[in-house]
Amino acid sequence: SCTVTNGADTGVRSYINGASKRGAKVIVAGCGAMSKGESLFAQNKVFGVMGHSEKEHINSLLKNDTPFFQIGDLTSLDETIVEEYAGKTKAFIKIQEGCNFRCSYCIIPYVRGNARSQDETKIIEQVSKLALNGYGEFVLTGTNIGSYGKDKGSSLGKLVQRLGAIRGVRRIRLGSIEPVQIDESFREILSEPWLERHLHVALQHTSKTMLELMRRRNHVERDLELFLELSEKGFALGTDFITGHPGESEAIWEEAYRTLEHFPLTHLHAFTYSKRDGTPSSTMKPEIKGDIAKERLKSIEALIEAKNLAFRQKQHATPLEVLVEEEKKGLFSGYDQFFNKVLIHSQRDVLKEWVKIEAYDVQKEANVAHF
Repeated sequence: SCTVTNGADTGVRSYINGASKRGAKVIVAGCGAMSKGESLFAQNKVFGVMGHSEKEHINSLLKNDTPFFQIGDLTSLDETIVEEYAGKTKAFIKIQEGCNFRCSYCIIPYVRGNARSQDETKIIEQVSKLALNGYGEFVLTGTNIGSYGKDKGSSLGKLVQRLGAIRGVRRIRLGSIEPVQIDESFREILSEPWLERHLHVALQHTSKTMLELMRRRNHVERDLELFLELSEKGFALGTDFITGHPGESEAIWEEAYRTLEHFPLTHLHAFTYSKRDGTPSSTMKPEIKGDIAKERLKSIEALIEAKNLAFRQKQHATPLEVLVEEEKKGLFSGYDQFFNKVLIHSQRDVLKEWVKIEAYDVQKEANVAHF
């Protein structure tokens, strides 16, 4: 269950009610269990509640004949070492849990806990086993992966350097990181051939005023310097952006948009602000109308879409390393080292293979090749 917005909570409750009416035995897990589990259980809305730290005991919990409330704690880390991902071409490695940031719009730290890092030896063991089982691309995930190692005297950069040295590791992709988390140890890995040439660096906004209201740790001027530095090193760059957060006046928005135009972005994960009770942002004024927030969202999506096309046109002479992930009616697809989708026409079955594409057409939706 998700609890990131009020709407998410409403959706979970609606699903529970529907399942209960069909006679199902409902057990709630996930972030919704942490925020609403106690009240749902007290109201007899669910048979059981299972917190994050209890999910590895799911087999025994499902055998319960009587209602149970096992919320656990917010200090645990996963113990299970995954050695295979059925039907997947890449492996997802969870390296940490929790977040020490307290952004004004976000409930996640309160349902996931503070940042805590998985043991490096366990991560290396998991990646080594998966590499032996034929996986070549590894995606590092977590609540806030850039905080990795802060509680252990290490860093994300040092961990990734060690993972890159494991035999069989061909590409490492990182989840979202914060601008302030790109330190010197991280810069040391930027030229490594196994690091995906795409980084997702979370901005959330490009207005100084809005970043302060959001209680963010990044600063616009330094953010732009960082993005230009990474772009000069050949990276495709993605970010997060929230439109319509309380206080985003027309003047502030226009300033933010003009600033965003200067960022060398290629990918965007943008969304309109959604109120979440219990967060500082939920009581902030003035609120922004939903239709205005949606229009602002569309404008930045169009901006970054154009920037992505320009990036791919500029890189047209660059060979693409593609891990083929899907096949539909003879048309294969996968993602290149810049995290751009590539469509491949091939008479040969190349599913789950690494292919090097040297000739391709740059089209609006994707790069297209015949192999």
